[in-house]
Amino acid sequence: MLYGNNLYKKEYDKELQRFEALFNFASIGILVTNRQGEIVLINDFALEQFGYQREELIGQTIERLLPMRFRPKHEEFRDSFSSQPQSRPMGIGMDLFALKKDGSEFSVEVSLSQYQHEEGSFVISYINNITERKKAEEKLEKMHNELEQKIAERTQQLTHALEQLELSKQEVMIALNKEKELSELKSRFVSMASHEFRTPLSTILSSAFLVNQYINTEDQPKRSKHIQRIISSVTLLTEVLNDFLSVGKIEEGGVTVRSNTFDMQLHTTAIIQEMQDLVQEGQKIEYEHKGPSKVKLDPSLIKHILLNLLGNAIKFSGKYGVIRVSTLQKGHIIKLEVSDSGIGISEEDQQHLFERFFRGTNVSNIQGTGLGLHIVSKYAELMNGKITCKSELNKGTTFTVTFLQS
Repeated sequence: MLYGNNLYKKEYDKELQRFEALFNFASIGILVTNRQGEIVLINDFALEQFGYQREELIGQTIERLLPMRFRPKHEEFRDSFSSQPQSRPMGIGMDLFALKKDGSEFSVEVSLSQYQHEEGSFVISYINNITERKKAEEKLEKMHNELEQKIAERTQQLTHALEQLELSKQEVMIALNKEKELSELKSRFVSMASHEFRTPLSTILSSAFLVNQYINTEDQPKRSKHIQRIISSVTLLTEVLNDFLSVGKIEEGGVTVRSNTFDMQLHTTAIIQEMQDLVQEGQKIEYEHKGPSKVKLDPSLIKHILLNLLGNAIKFSGKYGVIRVSTLQKGHIIKLEVSDSGIGISEEDQQHLFERFFRGTNVSNIQGTGLGLHIVSKYAELMNGKITCKSELNKGTTFTVTFLQS
């Protein structure tokens, strides 16, 4: 029996030595506290972590190893843990801090477990210094944030570059469209000019040749006829050149509005009278005015607008047609309207009616530069006005110019 007891004692001593070896030589801090939170055991690794001698900590509460700001709350936590003990493994996501003897703090992970002994309840704490890991995590997080910032900056730069590229693309498209428009305008100009100049020049040349052939007195009527043809052709060429000059002045900003107070009714009547020599056989111009006749506009520009609209109505209306002109002043509104019952304008052509060199598809056999209505619209704009058109093929056209007096 004595032999058995000796054997048991030897095995117990071996187990105790193994426990002491595990406790003292573990590469993690281990300390044991009683129910009151007092430190009863602490291994060498923990002592090295905290910078204490064993006798300085044995019997002290665990709060001595915590920063001051955490101590009051930790006492409540310790009491709660003692009443309802529950093992807590390492790395559960809590940010914990411990306090060294020299007053410096370091980040820790803590694992807790409880065991019962005949002397009472005890808590084992496993303490791991994670300062270096925290530094690595902070460094990694900093690198991550810097990377995100760089990505955001690069994204912003790329977005800006794409916006600039899109803007450049739009500018190129605008430039190409302008170049295309200019090319079309040149083509229209060449086509129009070749047509509008060739016909009157041919007439002048042939009439001048024939006038030279009529040398006898009795040929005077024939000479007069061809002289009149020359005069008409020169007048037409002058009108074409005037249209070119007007467009040039408008685009260069060379047209100045000179507003004066004048009698709209008398002014319009005089202009209509000037146009009587151009009316076709049987054509009649009717005029009506409503409202006060005194207006404040540019009489010269008004005359140019009315001459153009009346000229078109005369050209594009048949013989014996009626051309109606009306003027109206009501409050700040002044309206000038010219209507005819001529060949009309298609809906498709109406969309381009006020563009430079544009001529309707149904007027190819009638002389014109395609500039008149463009000039009229620009003159109207200069006087704070606008021009509109209502037309139907073979039923006639109405042009309305509306001005807003200040």
